[in-house]
Amino acid sequence: MSANNKKVLIIVENLPVPLDRRVWQESCALRDAGYEVAVICPKMRGYNTPYEFLEGIHIYRHWISDEAGGFLGFFIEYASALWGEFWLTWKVWSKHRFKIIHLCNPPDLLFLLTLPFKFLGVKVIYDVHDVWPEFFEAKFGKRGLFYWAVRAAERASHFFANTVLATNESVREVAMTRGKKRPSDVFVVRTAPSIRTAEVKPDPTLKRGRKFLVGYVGVMGNADGVGYLVEAAAHIVNDLGRRDVQFLLMGTGPEFKNLLEMRAQHNLEDFLDMPGRVSNEFLFAALQTIDLGASADPINSYNNHCTMNKVLEYMAFGKPQVMFDLKEGRASAQSASLYVPENSGKALARGILELLDDPERREQMGIEGKKRFTDELNWEKSVENLLAAYEKTLEP
Repeated sequence: MSANNKKVLIIVENLPVPLDRRVWQESCALRDAGYEVAVICPKMRGYNTPYEFLEGIHIYRHWISDEAGGFLGFFIEYASALWGEFWLTWKVWSKHRFKIIHLCNPPDLLFLLTLPFKFLGVKVIYDVHDVWPEFFEAKFGKRGLFYWAVRAAERASHFFANTVLATNESVREVAMTRGKKRPSDVFVVRTAPSIRTAEVKPDPTLKRGRKFLVGYVGVMGNADGVGYLVEAAAHIVNDLGRRDVQFLLMGTGPEFKNLLEMRAQHNLEDFLDMPGRVSNEFLFAALQTIDLGASADPINSYNNHCTMNKVLEYMAFGKPQVMFDLKEGRASAQSASLYVPENSGKALARGILELLDDPERREQMGIEGKKRFTDELNWEKSVENLLAAYEKTLEP
C-alpha cells in the first residue's frame, strides 16, 4: 500500500482527544501501523488548545456549546460542533490531503462533512460508538418526528460509508439490518482498555479504613444512571447501617453537580468519594484496589445495544461487577457480573451486598472475567479488526 494513501482524518464530537480513550487508542494503533493521523475534536474538559501534535498525532480542536437540556439545547450543541468541524475539515485537508475520513458518532450528522470529499476520492469509515436513535429516545423519553429524523440520519451515515466499525455484535446487526451494509463491510472493534494491569499497584488509602471499596468509572450524564448508585449507597449506609463499605465514583459530566447534591442530602460525604475527572494513574490504581465494580446504566433499548467501557475495564483488572441486566452487558461480562433485573437503587444495593458478603464468589467471578478479557476481548484483537477494516476500505 502506498504511503501516500495512509493518511486519515478522524472526527469525534462528544469528547476531546486524548480523553476519548477509544479514539486515542485507535489513533495510536493506526500511527503504529504507518498511517499519518489527524483528529478533529471539541474543546472541552480542560483540553482547549486549538492545535496539538501529541505523540505523533495531529489534534485540531474546535469550540462547542455546553450540553444543555431539551431539544433546543441539544440542537445548539450539535449545530455549533458541526460548524467547527466543517471549517477544520477543510483546514486539515489543505495540510494533510487525507485519503480516509473516519467518523465517530454521535451524532449521525457527520456524513454531511464527507460529501464534497467523496467527489475527491476520499473513502469513509463510520465508527458507531452509539446507536443514536435509541440514544435520542432514552435522552428525551419518547419517539416522534425527531426520532424518525434521527433514524434517517443513521441510514444516510451507513449509506455514505464504505466501511462500518461496530463496538459489539448488536451494533453490527444494526448496521446490517437498518443500515443495509454487507457483512463483509462491518467490523467489530471493541472499546477495550490497553493496560498492563500487572504493573499497577493498589492504593489502600482509597478505602478510607473500611473493609470494602465499590468503584464506578464513567460519564455522569442524565442517561448514565449514576443516581441509582448514590441511592444504593444511601440504602446500604443509612438504611442498613453498614459502615464497612466505601464508594468511589470517578468521572464527571452534566449531572455531576446534581449528584454532589444527592450525596449531601443523604449525608454520604464520609462514605462516597467523587473526585471528578482523574488521571490514568489514579484510575488504574483505583481499579486495582476496588473489591467490586459497579455499573448503573439503566435498562432501556439504547443501553441494551451498548458495551460500556467500564465493564471491560473491571474485567481487565480481574474485578467482579454488578450491573442492571442489559443485553450487551451480559454478552460481554457473562459470568463475571451479577445482573440486577430492575432499575432501582435498592435492588442495586442488594446486588452489591450479595457479592461483598461472598468473597469466594467474588474471587471466582474476577478470575473468569479476566480470563475472558485476555482471551477474547482485549485491545490487541480489536486492533487486528481495525487494521483489516482500513485495508478493506482502501481496496480499489
